[in-house]
Amino acid sequence: MIFWILTGLVTLTMAGMLALVLLRNKNGSGEPAAAYDLRVYRQQLKDLDRDVARGVVGAEDADRLRTEISRRILAADAQVQAAETGQDQPNGPSRIAAVLMVAVIAFGTAGLYWWYGAPGYGDYGLDRRMALAEQRAQTRPSQSEAEARQPEAPAAEIDPNYRQLVVELRKATADRPDDARGQALLAQHEARLGNFTAAYEAKARYNALQSDAPAPQDLVDQAELQVMAAGGYVSPETEELLLQALSETPEDGRARYYFGLMMGQNGRPDRGYQIWAETLKQGPAGAPWIRAIQAQIPEMAALAGVDYSPIPPGEATEPGDTPALPGPSAEQMAAMQDMTAEERQQMIEGMVSGLAARLASDGGSPPEWARLITALGVLGRLEQAREIYAEAEQQFAENDPALEILKSAMDQVEANQ
Repeated sequence: MIFWILTGLVTLTMAGMLALVLLRNKNGSGEPAAAYDLRVYRQQLKDLDRDVARGVVGAEDADRLRTEISRRILAADAQVQAAETGQDQPNGPSRIAAVLMVAVIAFGTAGLYWWYGAPGYGDYGLDRRMALAEQRAQTRPSQSEAEARQPEAPAAEIDPNYRQLVVELRKATADRPDDARGQALLAQHEARLGNFTAAYEAKARYNALQSDAPAPQDLVDQAELQVMAAGGYVSPETEELLLQALSETPEDGRARYYFGLMMGQNGRPDRGYQIWAETLKQGPAGAPWIRAIQAQIPEMAALAGVDYSPIPPGEATEPGDTPALPGPSAEQMAAMQDMTAEERQQMIEGMVSGLAARLASDGGSPPEWARLITALGVLGRLEQAREIYAEAEQQFAENDPALEILKSAMDQVEANQ
């Protein structure tokens, strides 16, 4: 209501000021025209007296001219007085124009806000907006719902021979559904044809056929295909795959990219930005997910309210390697060699406290919470580790894979006590 009152007052004030300009019937830039005529007539009286004195004009003609000039002086003086006292002439058209202008400004402004603004959107506090984001994450569309909303893709120009080979591959995998290699090939070639739904379904069958748990790389491959099938949307089903992969390889760049993207889509750009910024620092430069993050992180930063400046991507130590979760730098590790046991303990506690403060304010991924729980256990702070575990459980209450990561870390801490 305060917003509408202030907006209405500002709009009506501006419209009223413009209307007053139309309603004024004076020469707003200087004296009225009658004032000039008045000076001319008075000068004519002076000139007439001189002409009479020189004998140029007779007395009878002078009286007649003086009477006419005096009449004109009175008329001009009346016009000047009317202009100075605001006695304007009738201005019906100006009044109509003023009313129309006020109506156009008032209703036009309201119409523009109704069309482009957000009528009825409340001014929510941080806690309320976080709760709404959590609700959005829990009620967001499933993978199938997201795929159903996608427009039909235009038919791609594919070599008929290649298309026929894919058709034969489909028949072969249908006849041999337990052939893991065939399912992997089918997923690869379906993706090349743009059939991402068929591609991730084949990849899911491949992962299910593995004797052991699927490799994190294969889980991320399936998640990536699901994101493509959903038009860039990270569904709850895809989130589960990403969490499973991150529980084993928390440094996986692709998984971290899609997890940050999901945070932005769920109304938590602050977490999305943090994950992407850390991933950029880890590198390696030139990786596909690094280029994707560099293209999108300015917008994520703007949504998170961060004054963004480009982050140079890190370099991997070996081709294909990426650093793990952020830890002590090389300089810090070198400095620790010269510290006493007490100083080293204080430094470690400072790092753990910084991680705890960051997760409490900005949140983080399940592996980061698990890392904090483990670090607290190493420091002997069992009760604090249990408190952090309980807090993380509430945050990831709807994510079973995330809860497994957290429980594994807590079980490890309690087993070492």
